Amino acid sequence: MKNQKIISDVFFETDHKEWEQAGEGISRQFVGYDTQIMMVKVKFETGAIGYEHQHFHAQTTYVASGKFRVTIDGEDKVLSGGDGFYIPPNVMHGAVCLEAGVLIDVFSPVREDFLDINFLKK
Repeated sequence: MKNQKIISDVFFETDHKEWEQAGEGISRQFVGYDTQIMMVKVKFETGAIGYEHQHFHAQTTYVASGKFRVTIDGEDKVLSGGDGFYIPPNVMHGAVCLEAGVLIDVFSPVREDFLDINFLKK
C-alpha cells in the first residue's frame, strides 16, 4: 500500500467540484485540507438543521450568506452574511438555517470522518 497521505488538490474551483449530501437540506464541498486543517463549504436550504453535536476538532465558521440561529454551549445567536463564530474542541454546537445560505467551516485537525475511506487508501 502506498504512503497514506491526506491532502487535497492545491486549487479549488467551485464549478469543478461536486456537492455531496451532508444531511437533509445540507450539502458540502471540500475546499482544501491536509492532516492539520480542513476548509469546507456547506450549503443550507431554509429550515435545514445542523443538529447539535461535538467533536475534538477546533472549528471556526464564516457565514458567507444566509441567516442562521447558531447554538454554542447552550448560547443562541442569530448570525447572517459576514458574521462568524468559533467552537472550541468538545463543545456542543448546532445551527438552524433561517434563510438559505452558505457557511465556510474550518477545522483543525482534518475531519477524517468527512473523507471517503477509499480516498485514504490511495
